[in-house]
Amino acid sequence: MTTNVRRLAYFDFWIHPVAEDVLAEAAGIEIVKFAQTSTDDDVFAGFQNVHGYQMLSKTELQPRFWPDRKFIECCPSLLAISSVGAGYDVCDVDACTEAGILVVNNTGANADSVAQHVIGMLLALSKNMIRLDRMLRRQAGVDRMQYPGRETTGKTLGIVGLGNIGRRVAKIAKQSLGLRVIAYDPYITDADFKERDAEKVDYDTIWRTADYVSINTPLTAETKGMVGAREFKLMKPGSIFITNARGGIHDERALADALASGHLDGAGIDVFDVEPPGPGHPLMAFDNVILTPHVAGITDVCMYQMAKGGAEQWVEIMNGRRPPRLVNPEAWPKYRERHARVLGHPPAD
Repeated sequence: MTTNVRRLAYFDFWIHPVAEDVLAEAAGIEIVKFAQTSTDDDVFAGFQNVHGYQMLSKTELQPRFWPDRKFIECCPSLLAISSVGAGYDVCDVDACTEAGILVVNNTGANADSVAQHVIGMLLALSKNMIRLDRMLRRQAGVDRMQYPGRETTGKTLGIVGLGNIGRRVAKIAKQSLGLRVIAYDPYITDADFKERDAEKVDYDTIWRTADYVSINTPLTAETKGMVGAREFKLMKPGSIFITNARGGIHDERALADALASGHLDGAGIDVFDVEPPGPGHPLMAFDNVILTPHVAGITDVCMYQMAKGGAEQWVEIMNGRRPPRLVNPEAWPKYRERHARVLGHPPAD
């Protein structure tokens, strides 16, 4: 089959309307909107001739439309799938690679917004703003000395994952807050650590040494369940745990136990095993915990950048060029074959 039209599908909404503006200016791309209220039969009938799938984030996307093996088998013309941000854990990358379907993300677009969220949590917890706010709301008289804050100057921040977000956290922490920054990341060089404002240490040193630990890794088979009771026990008494990464990396019950015992002084959590977590979540019992509903990247600038960058990457894909943020480059040989079968010719690159 040969076609000059590339159909790009999405559900319900773009994270920012700039994406549709970018795509409207690109020749040969037809945007196809689906509603999550539709039946499976209606959706997959429409997906028969779809070439690209722009996913919503995990929180907004119904599990039946997560691109797993069963989903992609119902999409014979599908060539590529894109996540809205950096995370792509709801997509079965292995199944896509076997089928010759590209998976891309928009890593980097949300780095500043998420890094600022990490630092915001770190400062609020250090200064006991949450405890003090709740005390002030509940009590007629207050003891100002009950929850003294702590300065960050001279203390240590440990970062697990020194990629786009982690390196920005490190820069702010070191250059603006006077923190010593140590980091663990087995996928970068010694020179990278130096350039990214962090000292290289091993995994256990992060937990034993840091006053604050920030998790900034994707959710993968390697990182799933990586942080549990062992890591929390290794942390210094009175230290603080922060994650804006992905639910499933840390053990929520083990964290609650570490807080209940008094071993940890606080936590800042933006991601959960089940999102949204619901009012009965065990971490909601603590006044020294900040909880936000996976919103670290939901800012004006970030949503614009993710939508614009994502749309520009789709233009590259739909014009047969290799995308800049390709998650599964090993899929390229089979992708070339699939592209030729679906569109009548191989990609340009």
